[in-house]
Amino acid sequence: MKKLTLLGLTALLAACQSLPPAAKTSLDGEVFYLQRIALPPTATLSVSLQDVSLADAPAIVIDEQKGPVKGQVPLPFHLSYDPAQVKPGHRYSVSARIEVNGKLMFITTEHHAVQLDGSDPQPLKIRVDAVR
Repeated sequence: MKKLTLLGLTALLAACQSLPPAAKTSLDGEVFYLQRIALPPTATLSVSLQDVSLADAPAIVIDEQKGPVKGQVPLPFHLSYDPAQVKPGHRYSVSARIEVNGKLMFITTEHHAVQLDGSDPQPLKIRVDAVR
């Protein structure tokens, strides 16, 4: 009986290992602003892909890229998502923000909708506006 159980578990484990990993798809783009100023070396960039379907609830973050700014605008970003997680009828959006020493300096002020069906133009161009 123990050998039969062990054989069954071994077969189940082998089947799980032979499954291909979930295929990830990505959105690549650039964040830019119109002001003619350089970012300080302490600036950080956050870009997120969100499900914004529910108007009365916080957006659900699907993927996010955060880190120090390397160079000046345009600032490249790369977001990954599993196409199997994309729900029909849901709305998706990309937003960005630039902070300096924890203080918000630039943020998206327009809705940047994405379809996540392979038809989105790449690289995405995401404009951020200065915070006053």
